[in-house]
Amino acid sequence: PERRSDEALPLLIYLHGGGWTFGSINSCARFCSEVCSRSGISVLAVDYRLSPEYPYPTPLDDCEEAIRFAIKNAARWGCSPNRIMVGGDSSGGNLAISSTLRMNEGDIAGLLLFYPVVKAWNDHTPSWQKYKGFGLDGDLMEAFNQSYEPSPDRIHNPEISPMSATDKTLKKLPRTLLIAAGRDILACQGKEFIDRITSLGVNATRLEFPSAVHLFITVPGQETAFNEAVKYTVEFLGK
Repeated sequence: PERRSDEALPLLIYLHGGGWTFGSINSCARFCSEVCSRSGISVLAVDYRLSPEYPYPTPLDDCEEAIRFAIKNAARWGCSPNRIMVGGDSSGGNLAISSTLRMNEGDIAGLLLFYPVVKAWNDHTPSWQKYKGFGLDGDLMEAFNQSYEPSPDRIHNPEISPMSATDKTLKKLPRTLLIAAGRDILACQGKEFIDRITSLGVNATRLEFPSAVHLFITVPGQETAFNEAVKYTVEFLGK
Protein backbone atom coordinates (compact mmCIF):
# COMPACT_ATOMS: atom_id res chain seq x y z
CA PRO A 1 0.00 0.00 0.00
CA GLU A 2 1.04 3.60 -0.63
CA ARG A 3 0.33 4.67 2.93
CA ARG A 4 2.13 2.72 5.59
CA SER A 5 1.86 2.68 9.36
CA ASP A 6 4.37 1.50 11.92
CA GLU A 7 2.21 -1.58 12.56
CA ALA A 8 3.21 -4.81 10.86
CA LEU A 9 0.74 -5.50 8.05
CA PRO A 10 -1.04 -8.71 7.11
CA LEU A 11 0.27 -10.28 3.90
CA LEU A 12 -1.84 -11.99 1.24
CA ILE A 13 0.14 -14.31 -1.05
CA TYR A 14 -1.92 -14.67 -4.23
CA LEU A 15 -1.66 -17.48 -6.79
CA HIS A 16 -3.22 -16.80 -10.20
CA GLY A 17 -5.49 -19.19 -12.07
CA GLY A 18 -5.33 -20.44 -15.65
CA GLY A 19 -5.70 -24.21 -15.50
CA TRP A 20 -2.04 -24.56 -14.47
CA THR A 21 -1.21 -23.87 -18.15
CA PHE A 22 -1.46 -20.10 -18.65
CA GLY A 23 -1.94 -16.85 -16.76
CA SER A 24 0.57 -14.79 -14.83
CA ILE A 25 0.80 -12.08 -12.19
CA ASN A 26 -0.64 -9.79 -14.87
CA SER A 27 -3.91 -11.73 -14.98
CA CYS A 28 -4.57 -11.15 -11.28
CA ALA A 29 -2.96 -7.68 -11.12
CA ARG A 30 -6.23 -5.73 -11.03
CA PHE A 31 -7.63 -7.80 -8.18
CA CYS A 32 -4.40 -7.66 -6.16
CA SER A 33 -4.09 -3.90 -6.68
CA GLU A 34 -7.68 -3.28 -5.61
CA VAL A 35 -7.30 -5.36 -2.46
CA CYS A 36 -4.06 -3.58 -1.60
CA SER A 37 -5.42 -0.06 -2.18
CA ARG A 38 -8.75 -0.63 -0.42
CA SER A 39 -7.37 -2.47 2.59
CA GLY A 40 -3.87 -1.21 3.28
CA ILE A 41 -2.78 -4.85 3.34
CA SER A 42 0.34 -6.04 1.53
CA VAL A 43 -0.20 -8.38 -1.41
CA LEU A 44 2.41 -10.62 -3.01
CA ALA A 45 1.43 -12.09 -6.42
CA VAL A 46 3.40 -15.18 -7.35
CA ASP A 47 4.47 -16.36 -10.79
CA TYR A 48 5.07 -20.09 -11.11
CA ARG A 49 6.14 -22.36 -13.94
CA LEU A 50 3.31 -23.75 -16.05
CA SER A 51 2.32 -27.08 -17.55
CA PRO A 52 2.58 -28.88 -19.90
CA GLU A 53 6.25 -27.85 -19.97
CA TYR A 54 6.31 -28.06 -16.18
CA PRO A 55 3.59 -30.43 -14.94
CA TYR A 56 2.89 -31.40 -11.34
CA PRO A 57 4.66 -31.04 -8.97
CA THR A 58 6.68 -28.10 -10.37
CA PRO A 59 3.97 -25.40 -10.16
CA LEU A 60 3.15 -26.49 -6.61
CA ASP A 61 6.83 -26.63 -5.65
CA ASP A 62 7.28 -23.07 -6.93
CA CYS A 63 4.33 -21.84 -4.86
CA GLU A 64 5.61 -23.60 -1.76
CA GLU A 65 9.04 -22.03 -2.24
CA ALA A 66 7.50 -18.57 -2.62
CA ILE A 67 5.41 -18.98 0.54
CA ARG A 68 8.38 -20.16 2.58
CA PHE A 69 10.41 -17.22 1.24
CA ALA A 70 7.61 -14.85 2.30
CA ILE A 71 7.40 -16.34 5.79
CA LYS A 72 11.15 -15.90 6.18
CA ASN A 73 11.17 -12.31 4.89
CA ALA A 74 7.82 -10.97 6.08
CA ALA A 75 9.21 -8.95 8.97
CA ARG A 76 11.80 -7.33 6.69
CA TRP A 77 8.97 -6.24 4.40
CA GLY A 78 7.01 -4.68 7.27
CA CYS A 79 4.56 -7.59 7.44
CA SER A 80 3.58 -9.83 10.32
CA PRO A 81 4.80 -13.45 10.02
CA ASN A 82 1.76 -14.41 12.08
CA ARG A 83 -0.74 -12.87 9.64
CA ILE A 84 0.22 -14.47 6.34
CA MET A 85 -2.68 -15.67 4.20
CA VAL A 86 -2.73 -17.54 0.91
CA GLY A 87 -5.29 -17.08 -1.85
CA GLY A 88 -5.99 -18.00 -5.45
CA ASP A 89 -8.61 -18.45 -8.14
CA SER A 90 -9.52 -21.68 -9.97
CA SER A 91 -6.28 -23.66 -10.39
CA GLY A 92 -4.63 -20.98 -8.25
CA GLY A 93 -7.12 -21.86 -5.53
CA ASN A 94 -6.10 -25.49 -5.93
CA LEU A 95 -2.45 -24.50 -5.49
CA ALA A 96 -3.35 -22.33 -2.51
CA ILE A 97 -4.96 -25.28 -0.71
CA SER A 98 -2.18 -27.73 -1.52
CA SER A 99 0.69 -25.37 -0.71
CA THR A 100 -0.96 -24.43 2.58
CA LEU A 101 -1.19 -28.11 3.48
CA ARG A 102 2.56 -28.39 2.89
CA MET A 103 3.20 -25.77 5.57
CA ASN A 104 3.39 -26.40 9.27
CA GLU A 105 0.07 -26.00 11.00
CA GLY A 106 -0.18 -22.39 12.15
CA ASP A 107 2.15 -20.96 9.48
CA ILE A 108 -0.79 -19.73 7.40
CA ALA A 109 -3.45 -17.61 9.09
CA GLY A 110 -6.12 -17.82 6.40
CA LEU A 111 -7.07 -19.32 3.05
CA LEU A 112 -8.91 -17.28 0.39
CA LEU A 113 -10.39 -19.26 -2.50
CA PHE A 114 -12.28 -18.26 -5.63
CA TYR A 115 -14.01 -21.14 -7.45
CA PRO A 116 -11.10 -23.53 -6.73
CA VAL A 117 -10.43 -26.87 -8.39
CA VAL A 118 -10.69 -29.46 -5.61
CA LYS A 119 -11.34 -32.53 -7.80
CA ALA A 120 -9.11 -32.85 -10.86
CA TRP A 121 -11.60 -35.01 -12.71
CA ASN A 122 -15.13 -34.95 -14.12
CA ASP A 123 -17.15 -35.49 -10.97
CA HIS A 124 -20.52 -35.58 -12.81
CA THR A 125 -22.05 -33.12 -10.36
CA PRO A 126 -25.07 -31.08 -11.51
CA SER A 127 -23.03 -27.93 -12.04
CA TRP A 128 -20.36 -29.77 -14.05
CA GLN A 129 -23.01 -31.17 -16.39
CA LYS A 130 -25.15 -28.06 -16.63
CA TYR A 131 -22.78 -25.21 -17.40
CA LYS A 132 -21.11 -25.12 -20.80
CA GLY A 133 -19.64 -21.97 -22.31
CA PHE A 134 -19.71 -20.06 -19.04
CA GLY A 135 -16.00 -19.23 -18.96
CA LEU A 136 -15.12 -22.88 -18.36
CA ASP A 137 -16.61 -26.16 -19.53
CA GLY A 138 -15.93 -29.80 -18.82
CA ASP A 139 -13.87 -30.51 -21.92
CA LEU A 140 -11.54 -27.59 -21.24
CA MET A 141 -11.22 -28.50 -17.57
CA GLU A 142 -10.35 -32.08 -18.47
CA ALA A 143 -7.64 -30.77 -20.83
CA PHE A 144 -6.22 -28.68 -17.98
CA ASN A 145 -6.27 -31.69 -15.66
CA GLN A 146 -4.46 -33.84 -18.22
CA SER A 147 -1.87 -31.13 -18.80
CA TYR A 148 -1.11 -30.75 -15.10
CA GLU A 149 -0.92 -34.48 -14.42
CA PRO A 150 -1.46 -36.90 -17.33
CA SER A 151 -1.62 -39.91 -15.03
CA PRO A 152 -4.97 -41.06 -13.56
CA ASP A 153 -3.17 -40.85 -10.21
CA ARG A 154 -4.35 -37.23 -10.05
CA ILE A 155 -7.74 -38.50 -8.88
CA HIS A 156 -6.27 -39.98 -5.71
CA ASN A 157 -3.36 -37.58 -5.17
CA PRO A 158 -4.48 -35.11 -2.47
CA GLU A 159 -2.00 -32.49 -3.68
CA ILE A 160 -3.80 -32.42 -7.04
CA SER A 161 -7.33 -33.22 -5.84
CA PRO A 162 -7.67 -31.90 -2.26
CA MET A 163 -11.02 -33.64 -1.86
CA SER A 164 -9.03 -36.90 -1.85
CA ALA A 165 -7.07 -35.83 1.22
CA THR A 166 -7.72 -37.56 4.53
CA ASP A 167 -9.79 -35.94 7.24
CA LYS A 168 -6.66 -35.71 9.38
CA THR A 169 -4.94 -33.69 6.68
CA LEU A 170 -7.83 -31.35 5.93
CA LYS A 171 -8.34 -30.58 9.61
CA LYS A 172 -5.03 -28.70 9.46
CA LEU A 173 -6.47 -25.99 7.21
CA PRO A 174 -6.71 -22.47 8.64
CA ARG A 175 -9.88 -20.39 8.55
CA THR A 176 -11.14 -20.36 4.99
CA LEU A 177 -13.32 -18.19 2.77
CA LEU A 178 -14.51 -19.64 -0.55
CA ILE A 179 -16.32 -17.36 -2.99
CA ALA A 180 -18.12 -19.25 -5.74
CA ALA A 181 -19.69 -18.38 -9.08
CA GLY A 182 -23.20 -19.78 -9.28
CA ARG A 183 -23.01 -20.57 -13.01
CA ASP A 184 -19.77 -22.52 -12.91
CA ILE A 185 -18.93 -26.19 -13.43
CA LEU A 186 -16.89 -26.10 -10.19
CA ALA A 187 -19.72 -24.77 -8.00
CA CYS A 188 -20.83 -28.13 -6.63
CA GLN A 189 -17.38 -29.46 -5.84
CA GLY A 190 -16.50 -26.25 -4.01
CA LYS A 191 -19.61 -26.61 -1.86
CA GLU A 192 -18.73 -30.23 -1.11
CA PHE A 193 -15.26 -29.14 -0.04
CA ILE A 194 -16.47 -26.42 2.33
CA ASP A 195 -19.17 -28.69 3.79
CA ARG A 196 -16.54 -31.33 4.45
CA ILE A 197 -13.92 -29.15 6.11
CA THR A 198 -16.61 -27.40 8.15
CA SER A 199 -17.73 -30.80 9.45
CA LEU A 200 -14.11 -31.39 10.50
CA GLY A 201 -14.07 -28.25 12.62
CA VAL A 202 -12.36 -25.83 10.21
CA ASN A 203 -13.71 -22.27 10.42
CA ALA A 204 -14.90 -22.11 6.81
CA THR A 205 -17.42 -19.95 4.94
CA ARG A 206 -18.74 -20.23 1.39
CA LEU A 207 -20.36 -17.33 -0.43
CA GLU A 208 -21.99 -17.77 -3.83
CA PHE A 209 -22.68 -15.07 -6.40
CA PRO A 210 -25.62 -16.75 -8.17
CA SER A 211 -25.43 -14.87 -11.48
CA ALA A 212 -21.64 -14.90 -11.80
CA VAL A 213 -19.63 -17.18 -14.05
CA HIS A 214 -16.09 -18.49 -13.82
CA LEU A 215 -13.25 -15.94 -14.24
CA PHE A 216 -14.92 -12.92 -12.57
CA ILE A 217 -11.71 -12.22 -10.67
CA THR A 218 -9.46 -12.01 -13.72
CA VAL A 219 -11.55 -11.19 -16.80
CA PRO A 220 -13.30 -7.78 -16.97
CA GLY A 221 -17.05 -7.73 -17.48
CA GLN A 222 -18.53 -8.94 -14.18
CA GLU A 223 -18.06 -5.75 -12.19
CA THR A 224 -20.62 -6.44 -9.47
CA ALA A 225 -19.08 -9.82 -8.67
CA PHE A 226 -15.56 -8.39 -8.84
CA ASN A 227 -16.31 -5.52 -6.45
CA GLU A 228 -18.20 -7.74 -4.04
CA ALA A 229 -15.26 -10.17 -4.06
CA VAL A 230 -12.85 -7.37 -3.21
CA LYS A 231 -15.13 -6.19 -0.39
CA TYR A 232 -15.42 -9.64 1.19
CA THR A 233 -11.69 -10.22 0.74
CA VAL A 234 -10.82 -7.01 2.60
CA GLU A 235 -13.19 -7.99 5.42
CA PHE A 236 -11.69 -11.47 5.62
CA LEU A 237 -8.08 -10.31 5.60
CA GLY A 238 -8.74 -7.68 8.24
CA LYS A 239 -10.08 -10.12 10.83
